[in-house]
Amino acid sequence: MSILSWGPVADGLARVFARVVDPAPKPGVRFPEIAGDSSTAVVDTRHGPTSVTIYRPPGGTTRPAVYVNVHGGGFVVGHPDQDDPWCRYLAAHAGVVVVNVDYVLAPQHRFPAAAEQVFDVLRWAAAPDRDWDGTRLCVGGQSAGGNLSAAVSRMALEEGGPRIALQVLHYAPLDLVTPTSQKSSPLGLRAILKPWMGEVFDTAYIPDRGDRAHRLASPAWGSNADDIAGIAPAVVITTEYDRLRDEAVRYAEKLRTAGSLVRHHDVPGVDHGYNIMSDDTDVTRRMYDLIVADVRAAVD
Repeated sequence: MSILSWGPVADGLARVFARVVDPAPKPGVRFPEIAGDSSTAVVDTRHGPTSVTIYRPPGGTTRPAVYVNVHGGGFVVGHPDQDDPWCRYLAAHAGVVVVNVDYVLAPQHRFPAAAEQVFDVLRWAAAPDRDWDGTRLCVGGQSAGGNLSAAVSRMALEEGGPRIALQVLHYAPLDLVTPTSQKSSPLGLRAILKPWMGEVFDTAYIPDRGDRAHRLASPAWGSNADDIAGIAPAVVITTEYDRLRDEAVRYAEKLRTAGSLVRHHDVPGVDHGYNIMSDDTDVTRRMYDLIVADVRAAVD
């Protein structure tokens, strides 16, 4: 272990990273032609009130389905607006309401606070008194948001609801036990996710290494997913050059065994965060269209 695994150092670096990182998507993947229709709301949760941005589909949709979106950021960066282009795209093309969650962050709020808060938002979105159809509920996220989406899907399974029609896990970290330095990429040190990043983020989120084996933190670790029959149908998306690819592939196989894998998309020639940190509109649009099709099929 390096000094980055020492709590005070990791916490300090995580706070600095959260302040200085610029998570804004590249211009090519902002989709300015989609105006979007959004508003904000505040949801009461067990970890305090949290803001959500609600994106509505084009007019004429009666009681649309709802998709709870969970942004990435290594559990320490809080910029839900990073996903604004994706939320607008999904609402416009899938005809669903998208609820984009501004959840609590580490190191101020450690595991499992973020997962519990997202789960409370999920329950709020599923309530019958909304102006959308909470019985047709999806959840998804990229990077850390994918991890949290997997966690709340497991919580819904164990707590008897709400029923989730689809979970979308987009280049998600699903094994926090294995150090990032032991996760390989064909790009080597040129890969987006550096070993030090994983060390800092994981330590800030879950300081006790033993706790990282928890099923809600590391669903792809060991036997954590051996008893997930009945969990929400899942779309798993990996990228060729991502250090996190192998663990997501393992989890996809666990989902397949449980009868819950809808599809595993592997995006060739790109790395972690490709749909934010790249101007490759074609690749991003193709993947978004595939997710849109899976969401529409799940809620129709």
